[in-house]
Amino acid sequence: MSIPSQSTDLASIDSVCVYCGSSNAADPAWLEAAAALGAALAAEGLRLVYGGGGVGLMGACARAAHAAGGRVLGVMPRFLVNREVVLDEVETVIVTSMHERKIKMFEAADAFVVLPGAIGTLEEAVELLSWRRLGLHAKPIVFYDPGGFWRPLFDLFEKFIADNLVPAEFRSCWDVVERIEDVIPALRAMPAGPTVAPVMRVVA
Repeated sequence: MSIPSQSTDLASIDSVCVYCGSSNAADPAWLEAAAALGAALAAEGLRLVYGGGGVGLMGACARAAHAAGGRVLGVMPRFLVNREVVLDEVETVIVTSMHERKIKMFEAADAFVVLPGAIGTLEEAVELLSWRRLGLHAKPIVFYDPGGFWRPLFDLFEKFIADNLVPAEFRSCWDVVERIEDVIPALRAMPAGPTVAPVMRVVA
């Protein structure tokens, strides 16, 4: 199993990975916010790394970034090519599995944004936080939380802390914003560390 390598230079963010939903039936305001983020990334000269699909929030984000002249990298498992509709107009890497997709997205990005999404987005976000909790990386993570969408998840994290399952420092692993225009400033302002646990070393 591949282990993500820890970033060594977070002073300069070049690529931002966006995790988000793939449903076209999502709240139109969220679709608009995803598009606004894509355009903002392009305006800032930041490459968008995303799941490769042309549907839902991820499609809206990628199309807007591309339309604004931005760099876009999609990573798509072969079995999802038809379901999530690959965008032919952007660079897309086709991989063999969900695991390979997540590793490639992680390695290609300097920072992460989590927009509203369902079980797949939740899985990606929790794994990313788990890796940071284990000291495998210290890359900035920002949740866009319109109307308290992610509040149940944050409440669960607070229960973990209250039950002494993770230290209070776990809260430093991410930031939260309620306005899409605050996402990029929050990424840039978030410190690279500290990680909550010592960096794991993989011994061959």
